[in-house]
Amino acid sequence: MKSLWSDGDAQAAVARYGTQGINADWALRTYTTRLLGGVPELVLHGGGNTSVKTELDDLSGAPVEVLCVKGSGWDMGSIEPAGLPAVRLAPLRALRGIAAMTDEEMVNLQRTSLIDAASPNPSVETLLHAFLPFKFVDHTHADAVVALTDQPDGEARARDLFGERMTVLPYVMPGFYLARDGMRAYEDKPDAEGMILVKHGIFTWGETAREAYERMIEMVSLAEAELARAGSRAFVAGGLPAAIAPPAEVAPILRGLVSEDRGDDAEPKRMLLDFRTAPEIRDFVNGDDLASYARRGTVTPDHVIRTKPKPLILPVPEAGRLDDFADRARTALIDYMADYHAYFTRNNARHDGAKTELDLMPRIVLVPGLGLFGLGQSKAGAGGTAVLAEANIRVIAQAEGLGRFEPIPEEDQFDIEYWSLEQAKLGKAAEKPLARQVCLVTGGGSGIGAATARALAAEGGEVVVLDRDGDAAATAAKEVKGLGMACDVTDGAAVEAAVAKVCETYGGLDVLVSNAGAAWQGRVGEVDEALLRQSFELNFWAHQRIAQAAVRVMTRQGTGGCLLFNTSKQALNPGRNFGPYGLPKAATLFLMKQYALDHGRDGIRANAVNADRIRSGLLTDGFIAERARARGVSERDYMAGNLLAREVTADDVAAAFVHLAKARKTTAAVLTVDGGNIEASVR
Repeated sequence: MKSLWSDGDAQAAVARYGTQGINADWALRTYTTRLLGGVPELVLHGGGNTSVKTELDDLSGAPVEVLCVKGSGWDMGSIEPAGLPAVRLAPLRALRGIAAMTDEEMVNLQRTSLIDAASPNPSVETLLHAFLPFKFVDHTHADAVVALTDQPDGEARARDLFGERMTVLPYVMPGFYLARDGMRAYEDKPDAEGMILVKHGIFTWGETAREAYERMIEMVSLAEAELARAGSRAFVAGGLPAAIAPPAEVAPILRGLVSEDRGDDAEPKRMLLDFRTAPEIRDFVNGDDLASYARRGTVTPDHVIRTKPKPLILPVPEAGRLDDFADRARTALIDYMADYHAYFTRNNARHDGAKTELDLMPRIVLVPGLGLFGLGQSKAGAGGTAVLAEANIRVIAQAEGLGRFEPIPEEDQFDIEYWSLEQAKLGKAAEKPLARQVCLVTGGGSGIGAATARALAAEGGEVVVLDRDGDAAATAAKEVKGLGMACDVTDGAAVEAAVAKVCETYGGLDVLVSNAGAAWQGRVGEVDEALLRQSFELNFWAHQRIAQAAVRVMTRQGTGGCLLFNTSKQALNPGRNFGPYGLPKAATLFLMKQYALDHGRDGIRANAVNADRIRSGLLTDGFIAERARARGVSERDYMAGNLLAREVTADDVAAAFVHLAKARKTTAAVLTVDGGNIEASVR
């Protein structure tokens, strides 16, 4: 491992943060924290923490000694000074002599000692940072250190490797007791440059930011060299069929299996999936004794909060035999859930039944022949879990190469997973109505489509934007933190590829807004057949292609879904010389009804939005001006030429799509959004 310290960058950080009133200590602490957090082999997704002891002025202007320590929710790789909240040191140091303290008491003391009450909760390891006398303290869950100590003789290996330079502390649960025992270990070896936490991680310290940081790099490098001498384990592969089903076909099956039915009045409790594969991942999941080394636990304790102690291991998905795979996968999941419940029951007995059982679903799924899936309540959550799964694979391979992977015992894993601080969070975070749902919008790069993408995301949906213009799709997707793809929806192969990409990226599909369209004109008795066929390709067949592809995914998931079509007022109230546009739109209206009729029993709803006079790619400013002149009215009067005399916007249409996406007991309906047009009304 190489030091990334740069004198120039460090000075630039001091200067930059200095303009914000941040002192040099705090600025350098931020700089080296980001250096650590930018290396996955040191820090992953919220893991690790750092601190600096310095002086700040309180509200009265009096200097006070504080500890600036990593706060909850901040990622070390992108942290800012606000992510290192200042805590008064005196109340923390006063605890060095006490023998016991509850987690709740510890958190309360830390919060009441904050300089700014609006700051995030200080790290659960704040007390150890405070007890140690050094100015800068760094803590990571370095892969190499964890692999070295995740052994039956991990403590002895650490002592042999680091000698007198590091103190070695047997595993103890983070919080007050780690702080107490860590302080005692330091006092036994006050000349040590840091501390190895067996089966957990590493602390280093120093009087300067650079000293603490470069000690971390040096000590981790020693562990890496030790592992390199042994080499990673080469797992012996079991037998695999000649052809493996692709992840786009496997993911919806898995996503359906891990969804929890909450009855007719609520959407299923779905999960988002993140698929990962690489040679080292496949080597791991294809191992003949995968069930042994993959199910011993997490490589560092805090992972268990996000990953659960064990992954679900599925059978090999042989191509052409997905029904058999689905049956065997269901059996594997049932066994997993029973095993997890038994784990909870026997360990909860140690706590006199005081814990509340979490859901039984896995968070990591290993699929021989294919790779791994991370599961989460959001795409970001699933991605974070998948990253931890990759780290597990990396560390387990190293640990097995050195000896035998052996993490903390089950009882300790349970105590972390069911930590009182984590249990207190249960039920507190309310989800938005479309949370956990994957929403696909065609023609989403502008106008109604882009507005609908924004509206779905605002309600919690995970949004995918398709548009013929790839740049427009990417821009619209970036706004909603989703996936954008160029796709010509009149091209069947492009549609299939796009839907497969959605399944690979998110695990499946729940809501389709089939919005792409264009308005061709011409007198129906004179219009060229080629133009009419071109309009039918986009305004009817494209809707059928994307809906058919979506339904295949939805039925594979088995959790229902929602098809929404933009039919426009032309489907009910044809405009003069607009036959090339209205005819396929009318067919699409009946297409919607047919989907409602044929797939209602699959839990798939189909509805349409009937909109009129919306500024978009179909109704351009030039077209609006031309129509207004032809009628001798202003553009405003033309656009508001409805019963309510109000212009209807793309956002109004988007709101209608969102309403229908949430309407679990509505299907085969047409929702009119036109300010009032009797000729286009349905009933």
